[in-house]
Amino acid sequence: MPKFIPANYNQTSMVVINYEDQLQAGTFEHAIHYLIEHKLDLSVFYPKYKNDENGRPAYDPAVLLKIILFAYSKGITSSREIQWCCETNIIFKALSCDSVPHFTTITAFVSGRQIEIENLFEQVLLVCHQQGLLGNELFAIDGCKMSSNAAKEWSGTFKELEQKRDKIKRQIRYYLNKHQTEDNEAQTTADAQQQRHEQMIATLNKAHDKIDKFLKTNEPRQGRRNNEVKSNITDNESAKMTTSKGTIQGYNGLATVDKKYQIIIDAQVFGEGQEHHSLQPILNSVQARFKRLNINDNIYQTGAIVTADTGFANEANMKYLHENNINGYIPDNQFRSRDPKFSEQKTKYGKRHQDGKKRKQTIPASEFEFDPTTLSCICPAGEQLSFRKIVERETGVTTAYFEGRLLQCRHCPLKTKCMHNPDSANHRKGNGRQVSFSFKNNKKPNYTDWMKHRVDSEKGKHIYSHRMSTVEPVFANIGTQKRLNKFSLRGKNKVNSQWQLYCLVHNIEKLANYGELRH
Repeated sequence: MPKFIPANYNQTSMVVINYEDQLQAGTFEHAIHYLIEHKLDLSVFYPKYKNDENGRPAYDPAVLLKIILFAYSKGITSSREIQWCCETNIIFKALSCDSVPHFTTITAFVSGRQIEIENLFEQVLLVCHQQGLLGNELFAIDGCKMSSNAAKEWSGTFKELEQKRDKIKRQIRYYLNKHQTEDNEAQTTADAQQQRHEQMIATLNKAHDKIDKFLKTNEPRQGRRNNEVKSNITDNESAKMTTSKGTIQGYNGLATVDKKYQIIIDAQVFGEGQEHHSLQPILNSVQARFKRLNINDNIYQTGAIVTADTGFANEANMKYLHENNINGYIPDNQFRSRDPKFSEQKTKYGKRHQDGKKRKQTIPASEFEFDPTTLSCICPAGEQLSFRKIVERETGVTTAYFEGRLLQCRHCPLKTKCMHNPDSANHRKGNGRQVSFSFKNNKKPNYTDWMKHRVDSEKGKHIYSHRMSTVEPVFANIGTQKRLNKFSLRGKNKVNSQWQLYCLVHNIEKLANYGELRH
């Protein structure tokens, strides 16, 4: 039988490790260590520490930054897991010099250093500029909607939250009456069942008090059009957003990316699903940052191109670009339909089985009698529909909306031919037939028409084609490679810090791969 060297796993050995040797040149951990030790000024973190004369020594911000940035690069956002990695992982030990910060210290550092983290973001951006990684020729803006640390079930208008509170109150009353009835009738119930009922009542009481306290201490949240939008009891700065994966409660993380090496030059989060309101703050932030860092006093006057997708297009933004002489290319949501190259796009690349899921054909709006002078509408059955609202759009198109009353549609003989879902008229919370009519006002050409002309030109199509290849790989890196799919903090400022830290990781990675740090 062959002889082998025996392997005994039940033994202890002492290994001499030099922590600096673990940070090999060319790796991301080496880039973090080198930048923080030699390039970045961390004195901005010092004023919050008050232990010059009294108190025990605090963890160095350099150490905390190194382990947090390295953890984020590996997709680790849990502060408890970061603490565990400092105890068990040799790279974390090397970055922290074998210190193990408590998870509460890590959490407090990330959530309580908003101004300092933004300053750090600008310092790294300046290093990118000094090493020639900024082209300053084309900037692409886009957003990525992600869930926050709040449940959408706790969202609603104040009226909806009051209804939820009253419903919980009725449930509490039901279980209390049930207990009292059983006691009066001297019925014996199992201990386990009685314990479940008591636990349910306690849970309902807690939910009721939570909603009641929120309604008493907060005001209804107002939207951009001075109308009430849904509030959230857990994180009232987040918002309900519609994504390709369904409705989420979260934030929209926006990034402005330079084309040359895909460096992020601005990172902000907004607690709103709509993006068009965020364009002007982002452009102002970029200009102010470039001026503050002495990169350029007015970057847009150098001819730098700004591109963004259709979510940022509205008349106010087009007017802002025109009046400030910004070289922008932001198309409207119909620009593909005007391009002959995309005439067969839906047929070739549309959703699977789209031909097999044809929508039910109903009586078209052309069969309804609409009078724009009196804003009245008569349906094919001869009933007058209720006028709901009229919307005047910035494009010069006015749309009038009408809806049939439930009693009209419920007993209408044309219901099955007129409505996509005839059963919706059979219950009190349903809807009757809805129809709209659009007509153009004879308005003069506006700024949206000016942008259409720019985007539809051959030059505009060529420039806009660079948008996706500039900004989308950034979100792929952060979302897929760095595994950021949910913000773990609450509150806009704290979430903004976490988003900027992830964008910092992306920029440092670019420095490690393309800057002087790669040598």
